[in-house]
This record gives sequence, structure tokens and C-alpha cells, in this order.
Amino acid sequence: MKKSLILIAAIGAASTTLAQESPLKVSGYLETYYGFDFNKPADNNRPGFVYSHNRHNEVNLNLGFIKAAYDNGAIRANVALMAGTYSNANLAAEPGVLKNIFEANAGIKLSQKDNLWLDAGIFSSHIGFESAVSKDCWVLTRSIAAENTPYYESGAKVTYGTSDGKFTAAALFLNGWQRINRQENNSQPAGGIQLTWKPALALTLNYSNYLGYEGADSIRTRRFYNNFYGIFQLNEKLGLIAGFDYGIQQKEKGSDDYNHIISAVGILRYQVAAKLAMATRIEYYQDEDGMIIPTGTPHGFKTTGYSLNIDYSPVTNALVRLEGKVYDSKDKIFQREQAAVNQNALVTASIAISF
Repeated sequence: MKKSLILIAAIGAASTTLAQESPLKVSGYLETYYGFDFNKPADNNRPGFVYSHNRHNEVNLNLGFIKAAYDNGAIRANVALMAGTYSNANLAAEPGVLKNIFEANAGIKLSQKDNLWLDAGIFSSHIGFESAVSKDCWVLTRSIAAENTPYYESGAKVTYGTSDGKFTAAALFLNGWQRINRQENNSQPAGGIQLTWKPALALTLNYSNYLGYEGADSIRTRRFYNNFYGIFQLNEKLGLIAGFDYGIQQKEKGSDDYNHIISAVGILRYQVAAKLAMATRIEYYQDEDGMIIPTGTPHGFKTTGYSLNIDYSPVTNALVRLEGKVYDSKDKIFQREQAAVNQNALVTASIAISF
């Protein structure tokens, strides 16, 4: 009897090991939300520079996806199909079923000894510390900078990582600024790099950039965008993220005059208890010339944002969140009861589950 029990236990342990080592993993994510915009937009859409959690006064799906990932150490692939208001807003320019692709890429390891990979397809953006997956971000809604830089990109990239995991470098060949299909009548590819250094578990430093051309070839203008950020775990409970973006774009084809974007964001997060956390964010975004966010007002887009976030995680794969946020703009760029105003306030609640 004892030998039988040992044999059964051994078979069970072997089965568990095989399951853990399977190169194929299937996962999913779903986030529902309710947002109330105190400016009460008549069409229930939040301001045009907001793409995630962008519906007012309704319960909706921000993002839900099913993902299959394969990695045997020599080749890897990811495919994820999605739905939600995020995909409706962010992929509005993409044709047909491409609007429902969250991720679709394949990669091959280029070296047996070094961590060197070539990947091609559709993948998450290399710019910024925030992603479309809200559960992975410190605050519920995205910053202005995150909303107005690519969430996704398509093309190819070569990635190298050191064996100790402290440094990663990537060079990218892209179809454009947040595009799956290249812009019509634009024949110029885009590119960028990403450098990430993690000298310690409590510190991450990153620099990313993008260089490409916007518009049809006859009028195309060059865009160069830079993103810097640091993630600092100050102690066991307190963390800080600080980011700074600077972008330029020609005013017209062949011009030496440029439009400029400046953005700064800081997030402070405190782990109150094992299941409870709080975070606050302050941000500033300046696009005086309407390079990305046109307003048609005298000073353009010059907006400061403040937010306070409370997170409750009843189990490790679920997160319940509540956030209050206020935008304060130099010009009257918001609408309230058919009148232009300087401020916009929002309360958002969400439930996110990963599986």
C-alpha cells in the first residue's frame, strides 16, 4: 500500500512538472468600468484626447481579451483577440478585424548563448510605463501622455538582454505611430529604440524614442519623440514613478521650424495593507501648436491633471478600483452645458480580473 501511494505521488508530481513546463499558456483579462464626467457630455463621450475609459455615465467593458502565448526557448509567439471601448477608440483607423487584435507576433532566438531575439507582428508600444491593461498600472485611468502616445505598434524588433536581466536594448522597425497598416500614401517606415536598465530590484530607468513621418508623402512631416521614466521603490510600501516626454515635429515638409510637446508626470503609490493601496498622480501636458492634441484656442493644449486612486485586491488576480480626477486647462477647451470651460472632473470605478 505504501509503495502504491509513493508511485501515485510520483506520477502526480511528474504530471504537475510537465504542466508547469508546457510552452503553451492561455490567459485572459477583463475590465469593466463606470465613469461619470461632471461636464456631462451630451454624446456620452469623454474629451477627444481620452481613449481608455472614455464613456460617460454607463457601465461598459473597457478591455477584454483572450491570449495564447507559446515559448519553447528557441521560438515564441503571442496572439490575443480583444473587445471593448478601448479597442473601439484606439483602433478606429484600422480596417476590419484588425480592430480586434490586441497582440499578434512571432519571434525567433538569434543566438544559442545570448538573449537575442527577433520578433515581428503587432505588439505593445515601447514608449511609456503605462499600458492598456489597467490592472498592471498604478492608477486606474491613463495619463494624458500615455493616451497620446502609441498603445500598440506593428513591425519588427531586435531585442537583447543581459544574462542577469539588468539591461535590455531594443531596436524597432515600425509601420508608423500607433498603426497596424501604414498610413495611406505614406511610403516611409518609422523606427525607434528602447533602453531599460534595472541596476537593482527597487530601480528601473528607461529611455525610448520614435522617429517617423506623418501624413502623405506630398506633405509629410518628420516627428521625433523622446520618453524618459524612472520607477523607484523607495521602501516596502512606498513607490514613485517619474516620467518626462519631449517631442518635436516639422511645421511643414522640409521646414526647419518645429512644433513641440512637453509632458511630465509623477505617481506616488502607497501600499496601505496587503490588499489595499492608494496612489496619487500629478501631470502636465503642453501641446501649444496642436501637434497631437489640436484645440483651436490661443494657447493650445496646456493642461494639468490631478488624480487620487484607491485599490482593493480581494484575491491576487482581481482588482477593484476607484479614482477621482480633475483636469485644469489654461484655455477653455472643455464643454459643459454648451459652454466652454477650463476644467473637467471625473470619477471612475472598475473591476479587473486576470485569469
